[in-house]
Amino acid sequence: MANVKETVYAPASEAEVSEVAAGEAPQSPRAEDAPRRGLPTVQEPADGASRVPGLRDVPGTGSDAAGVSGTRELGAFLSPQFLTFSEAVATDRAFVFPGQGAQFVGMGKDLYEQFASARELYDAADEILGVGLSRICFEGPEEELQQTRNTQPAIAVTSLALLKVATEVTPALLDRPAYVAGHSLGEYAALVASGSLGFETAIRLLRARGELMQQAGERNPGTMAAILGLDLSDCEEVCRESGAEVCNVNAPGQVVIGGRREAVVRALDYAKARGAAKVIPLSVSGAFHSSLMKPAADGMVHHIATASIEPSSVPVIANCSATPVTDELSIRNELVDQVCSPVRWSSTVDFLAEQGVTTYVEFGPGRVLTGIIKRMLRKSNTINVNDAASVAVTL
Repeated sequence: MANVKETVYAPASEAEVSEVAAGEAPQSPRAEDAPRRGLPTVQEPADGASRVPGLRDVPGTGSDAAGVSGTRELGAFLSPQFLTFSEAVATDRAFVFPGQGAQFVGMGKDLYEQFASARELYDAADEILGVGLSRICFEGPEEELQQTRNTQPAIAVTSLALLKVATEVTPALLDRPAYVAGHSLGEYAALVASGSLGFETAIRLLRARGELMQQAGERNPGTMAAILGLDLSDCEEVCRESGAEVCNVNAPGQVVIGGRREAVVRALDYAKARGAAKVIPLSVSGAFHSSLMKPAADGMVHHIATASIEPSSVPVIANCSATPVTDELSIRNELVDQVCSPVRWSSTVDFLAEQGVTTYVEFGPGRVLTGIIKRMLRKSNTINVNDAASVAVTL
């Protein structure tokens, strides 16, 4: 979300601040396995908890025995192969998927009306969840769409419907991208595109994730704020001094912090004293991607451990480390870790550029990530697929 706006965001949004690029963890970039060693230390973990349980603590990993899997079949949507890419790799291309904050009432409606494959996906999501998710997307009301338990699967379904239709209308998109990446919940859509997650599994996991994050926000009250115009090192120092935490590094000079309300208030005062261009309190129901989300991460362990997850056919850039993952255990760990660890979107974009990626195709409502990428990489080719009119892509 490129331009931070002082608007009211969805309850329990993940502070993917509208048009502020996402990003980097408070721990040193060299410590790529830091999320699995423990939570950030700039704030005392909620309820005195010591760590997020590892997947080894849950018997039957990948068994589909419980949680979000093990339901009756819904046709092709249960298959991990949501798309069939060609063997040829477009080495200069990446697919990216937005997170919470991109939603709006009416998203996907034109796609549903014009394309059978989009209708199948929305109808399947309605059946999977047992609620009218498509109605919430198309008609609202906004308060219902803004509930995190609805927002997360709604954005994912819309992103995947856009991807599915675009690859039908523009077959050249089926040349295998070099990488896929998603901001926070967008990582689930990226995993579906990569062949690691089936459609149904992703939708059920996101429903559970949204519910758990909302509950964690109620259990451990917190808030978030965007700091503009300070380096990450300054923001980290502000957090150390105040007791807040870095939650998203969206782009250079655009950092989202979170924590208990009094800590965030102190942090904003310290940031202004250090010369921040602007500080923006966010209207959210919790401190997302912080240690206050530990109960949600705990709750996701069993869901992730028992879900069907395959190795990905396309490298997925992990939110926590901003490095590629392909094996199923690393993917499982990433999906648990990312709930209460900072999103390193800025580092993700830097990594993709270093690998020679020059074309970025964003599938999802809005144009958050393309705006971020274009500001960071001015010579890049950014393509936004966000409605029925944009599914015919010129590469």
